[in-house]
Amino acid sequence: MSGNGALRTRGAGISMTKEEIDLFLSTERTCRVATIGGDGSPHVAPLWFVWDGAFLWLNSLVRSRRWTDLQKDPRIAIVVDGGEQFTDLRGVEVRGTAMSVGDVPRGSRPEVVARTVEDELLRGVELSFARKYAGRDEFTADGRHAWLRITPQNVRSWDFGKIRRSH
Repeated sequence: MSGNGALRTRGAGISMTKEEIDLFLSTERTCRVATIGGDGSPHVAPLWFVWDGAFLWLNSLVRSRRWTDLQKDPRIAIVVDGGEQFTDLRGVEVRGTAMSVGDVPRGSRPEVVARTVEDELLRGVELSFARKYAGRDEFTADGRHAWLRITPQNVRSWDFGKIRRSH
């Protein structure tokens, strides 16, 4: 979200409502993640994600250029889009900052009886991720990935189908 908490629009006539954005981000499966390399060059890669209505969550390999870039500069841009024909094009762009949450990598710490606040927070994220991508109610950490929580600072959306519907 922008600094004042309002959704930013690409064009008032084609922007999505908060409810439309939530539904879109809950159902689309792949995002494109852009980070800034140490030399200032961009790096873009596809990734699976979870949207919880406030934060975008990425399950990222910790031995990746994306992870390395974000440890040096937490600024990130993410695009989720869909559609084939012009009037079917829809999407959301999120710009914000990334922060790792939980074990790095996830599953590297032996299970203990007392769970941390972060562990409790991630249980819901991991359940959503498992349901979305594996169709089951169990998430298994592989010891190679960790969670990044993206705090949106600017959200822009578009739905070109609204052009057709407004005429």
